[in-house]
Formats: sequence, structure tokens, C-alpha cells
Amino acid sequence: MRRVALLLEYDGGGFIGWQRQAYGLSVQGVLEQAASRLCNGEIIACTAAGRTDSGVHATGQVVHLDLPEHLTLDTIRNALNFHVKPHPVAVLQVADVADNWSARFSAVGRAYRYEINTRKARLVLDRGRAWHVDHPLDVDAMREAAQALLGHHDFTSFRASSCQAASPVRTLDRLDIEAHGCAITFIVEARSFLHHQVRNMVGTLKLVGEGRWPIARVAEALAARDRSAAGPTGPPEGLYLTDVLYRPDPFS
Repeated sequence: MRRVALLLEYDGGGFIGWQRQAYGLSVQGVLEQAASRLCNGEIIACTAAGRTDSGVHATGQVVHLDLPEHLTLDTIRNALNFHVKPHPVAVLQVADVADNWSARFSAVGRAYRYEINTRKARLVLDRGRAWHVDHPLDVDAMREAAQALLGHHDFTSFRASSCQAASPVRTLDRLDIEAHGCAITFIVEARSFLHHQVRNMVGTLKLVGEGRWPIARVAEALAARDRSAAGPTGPPEGLYLTDVLYRPDPFS
């Protein structure tokens, strides 16, 4: 057996999330079932860089698993893509990695994108792929408020109550907000994130964009270190895992 890394894309709308559970369809379960077809039915465990929640999408999820030596990288990619059908999962790239390489623990950074659409009409083509907010948001105010979240902080106020991380302290390297017509995109980067951290930050900044919160209140919510001090959790359908960083990058 040899270890390979997979670069994945998936639509999270029909899944209970990445992680395999006793009930429901998971991305991990679909991929592991496909991998078992390459190994005469043997159960093959897959480890992901991040456990996306139900409804969360990925354009750059990374996974590692161990497969037979004789399979070429092209064969692995093509066979997995055949066996995951009809589910909305695609293996974009496959690369050989060291036996001790981990999609999760070898990562040095992660990037997410969050999409909001503010058009008045309900979403049709983008339904399930963006948070529909049917009124304008003040993007400049949200950008100014977001500056308080950059850097090294205790993010307890933006952490899910179910978060299992040992520490609430994280370093947020990037939080950019771009606007193109009715589409508002949040681009967020850090080494790692707390559970629901991105969705909670977006939900809080939306209150600023609506004028319901003054800009300074975001910094106050962060300093409070209390989940009840921050805003609501943005829905999962707007969130995408877009990139996982490694040094060196196995896919370069």
C-alpha cells in the first residue's frame, strides 16, 4: 500500500457533512465506499483536512488514504470519480505523499469563502450555494468592523458551543470582503479555525452591514469571550472550503 492525497470538490447540500456517521449520507462515506471498490471490498479509511458541516461545500478539500501500489494516479482519479457517481463529489487531482503525511496535521493553512447574495428576488441557480439576504448591506462598514478580528485572539465569542478544540485562541490572517453587484464574498484565511468560526463571524458582520450594530460592537463582542455577545451563525450553504496549504504542496 502507498499513501496518496486527493484534491476534492463537492456540493455539500445533500450530505450530513464530511464525517461518516451512523445515519445519513456523508462525503467521507461516499468516498470510502468508492475506494473500497479499488481494494476488493476492503474498508479504506479517509482522513480530511477539515470536517465540513452539513450543507457546506468544498472546492479544495484535501484527503489522504492508502491504496495498492500498482494503481497509477490517473487510474485512482478516474476510478474514484466513476464509483462516487451519482453523488456530487469529484476528485480533481491525486498525488503521492509520504507514509507519515497527513491531510489534517501536515496542513499549514486553510482558506474559506462565504457567499451572500442581496438581490430582492429569491435565488434559483444559486439556491443552496449562497446566503440569500434580500436587502442591501453596507460593505464598507463590514470591512471596517472586520479589522478588529484580524490577528491573534481568543475567539470564544465566535466558537460553537459544541467545538472540541483544546483552545479558543486562533490567528486570523485574512478577512477580505468583496462586492460585485448583489454578490458579497468573504475571503478568510488562517492556519486553522474553530467550529462555526467563519459562519459566526459572517453572521455578526451582517448585523453591521444592516446597520443594526455599530462598527465598534464587533471588537466588543470579541473582547467579551462569550458566544452570546456575538451575532448569529450564518447558514451553511454560503460556506466553501477553497484551499488547504502545505509546504511543499503535493499537487504543485
